[in-house]
Amino acid sequence: MKIIYRYITGELLKIFIVSTVFLTGILFLDKLLFIAKLILNRGVSLGEMSRMMLYISPAFLAITIPMSVLVASVVVFNQLSGDNEFVVMKSSGWSFLYLMRPVMTFALIAYILNNIVIFYALPWGNYSFKKMVFDIVRHRANLDIKPNVFNRDFNNLIIYAKSKKGGSELGDLFVADTSTPGSNRIILSKKGTIVTDPDTFKIQLQLRNGTIHNTTQQGRNYQILNFDRYDVNLALPKTGILEHELLANNRDMSLGALLKTIKEKKERGETVFREEVELSKKFSIPLTCLLFALTGAPLGIKSSRSGKSGGFALCAVIILVYYVGLVSTQNLGSFGKLPPLLSVWIPNLILAAFTFMVVYKAHREIPFVILDSIMDFAAGLAGKVARLIQNIGGGKQEPVPTTRPFSMDNLPPLPNRESRAIFQNKPPKVKADPT
Repeated sequence: MKIIYRYITGELLKIFIVSTVFLTGILFLDKLLFIAKLILNRGVSLGEMSRMMLYISPAFLAITIPMSVLVASVVVFNQLSGDNEFVVMKSSGWSFLYLMRPVMTFALIAYILNNIVIFYALPWGNYSFKKMVFDIVRHRANLDIKPNVFNRDFNNLIIYAKSKKGGSELGDLFVADTSTPGSNRIILSKKGTIVTDPDTFKIQLQLRNGTIHNTTQQGRNYQILNFDRYDVNLALPKTGILEHELLANNRDMSLGALLKTIKEKKERGETVFREEVELSKKFSIPLTCLLFALTGAPLGIKSSRSGKSGGFALCAVIILVYYVGLVSTQNLGSFGKLPPLLSVWIPNLILAAFTFMVVYKAHREIPFVILDSIMDFAAGLAGKVARLIQNIGGGKQEPVPTTRPFSMDNLPPLPNRESRAIFQNKPPKVKADPT
């Protein structure tokens, strides 16, 4: 049994690693466009890009680890059943529950790994990624503002400075601000300083000793305001996503920071629906590793007749249904339509009931009528699609002539009775000589 356990565990780990790398690589495609813009527009080096990919990896691993557990469990037991190894094990007296022991060990390892990613690696990675991007943009922004040049690097702002000292000291500024709809503001200032706030990831232009010329309602009203200090938020070009992604959100918080935020908001009388949903997700998502592992093994055995493609299709359906349900209940909990702490556990409860059913049927060798019907329908649909593609690609094919089965009735008449008897391997009838 130790050999069998090591064999199954090794296969599970191998498929798990390959699936995790593949699925994480797919999710990286969502960030490639943003990173490419930073490389082209901000001069990001290869080393900085590698660090970015390292920092955002935990956010993807929190999702891909449970997916990979399901894929590994389905594929390995699909292969065991397809190669008749599972039949040999059953005939040797090993029950299905005995063979689930290495699966449980593998699931516990994945569960611990996912907890480490969610509670420790995810907050660290997201904060480090945001801080790095903020620093890159901040330094590039300081270098882009040149004296005696109209600068259009910031959204809804045109900045003109006659002089510049160091990296952030500007003199005799002209600023055209169109950020407010229906209002145009011209700001004149003797001195300006670019200030960055690493805690809130904001870049501001602090203006001193100036005036604001404001026109509203299509030029009907005109106002002049004098100020000693006026702060302007600098929104960087084509990176409006930064203001949304770089600000702290609930998912980036550690467990202690999230609990502190919930306590402070409750003391102020504010709603904490979103914070409680995120708090509950930190505990509910790792549990899917255990449920997916137990669900995948019996489903892999039952889907063996459709091959590996059927196993992958089954994984895709389960993952899609689960995460659609998770997002739906999460949104309902965030708006208070469902209890926030319970909302994200509803998909897990449904999945746990489904897991118990399939494990019980696999142990008792009860046929999966509904699953077999679904797999037959999927196989038939895939065959029809393949034939349709073949017909479209190769044109209309000539029908294959059908042949009737061989029968003595299909033979042409033979010339005489003796030759027919020889063909039928029967001795010919010879008339007796009367003499």
